[in-house]
Amino acid sequence: MKKLILSALVLMLFTTVSQAQGIRLGLKAGANLNKISGQSFNDGFDLSYHAGGFLEIDLNKKWGIQPELLWNQTSSKPSSFNTIYASTTSTNPSLDAFKSIKLDYLSIPLLLRYNVGEMLSLVAGPQFSILIKEDNTLLQNGQSAFKNGDFAMVAGAQINLKMLRIYGRYNIGMQNINDIDQKDKWTTQQIQLGLGFRF
Repeated sequence: MKKLILSALVLMLFTTVSQAQGIRLGLKAGANLNKISGQSFNDGFDLSYHAGGFLEIDLNKKWGIQPELLWNQTSSKPSSFNTIYASTTSTNPSLDAFKSIKLDYLSIPLLLRYNVGEMLSLVAGPQFSILIKEDNTLLQNGQSAFKNGDFAMVAGAQINLKMLRIYGRYNIGMQNINDIDQKDKWTTQQIQLGLGFRF
């Protein structure tokens, strides 16, 4: 189902690009305040980072599309050693190995942009993420503890200062990324703050 939605959005994006009034390319980077919700993880937010590129595709003066391609990191801390240990088959685990978990994703936000004025834009839309690297601390029978992808919804605002972009967003995961069992639901939450530069 998600592949069908992604294919439809990509087709719509190509159709939009062919009819666009203006296209601009940019680079961006910033910080993530994120957490993985679930009984196995702490309730607080942890710091990580993101970086990548974006396109600004104008449909008219008010509306546009903003697809992006980001390296996007998620980090969290287990709520307790016992909780994580119960999900592994390691016979000699080290407590230090479970202090933090870092997941690297290739994220593709496909955002609708609304220009409130010349300096302020609002964005919202889906984000598809592919897991490209994960901690080796959460394994069960040699298998990954996390699913290979994540799907989230994104909403935020952006300040436009000529070529500079200052933005803030909230991303909420819509799927369970726990690949061990169905006993504990793990979902992501992320606050993104960053700077962009358009060419």
